[in-house]
Amino acid sequence: MTDGEHLQRVIVEGLLEARVSLDIATADFKAMLVPSARAGRGTTAKSIVEHLRRLAQRGVEIRLLHASVPSAAALAELRRALPERIRIRRCPRLHAKVVIVDCAAMYLGSANLTGAGLGAKAAHRRNFELGIWTRSPALIDGVLESFNAIWEGRHCDNCGRRNICPVPLEEPAL
Repeated sequence: MTDGEHLQRVIVEGLLEARVSLDIATADFKAMLVPSARAGRGTTAKSIVEHLRRLAQRGVEIRLLHASVPSAAALAELRRALPERIRIRRCPRLHAKVVIVDCAAMYLGSANLTGAGLGAKAAHRRNFELGIWTRSPALIDGVLESFNAIWEGRHCDNCGRRNICPVPLEEPAL
């Protein structure tokens, strides 16, 4: 998929349809606005953080792995209420962009979890992105193994970036 296709496939048909689990890796995390698939007059878009909160309240286990401090808007929303089923960790070396839905479908590509990356902005304001959407168990299992290695801190002892990551895999101080 390319550019604007990301929003429909990755977010609307993927992430928002999660029933059991959602694993997200992104270098950059912002409170992008996601237009409702059924938006009509007077309906406003909701922040991705609000969508994640609603998924967690429905029982979806969410793991968000990111590299840098989230945008101020994302932090403000996370501080409002972080449901128990949303776990967030930061690894400064992370550069992968992945969304794994229910361990059954996966986006792997160049887009960060931002409006410009995932096509939620107007055509002249979004990034040029490429990615794949797959249901291949072999591909998903391989990427999930890499995600888990980072999530569990298996690389921390030999990372070489301790000077910028004094607390390996820090949970956010919200």
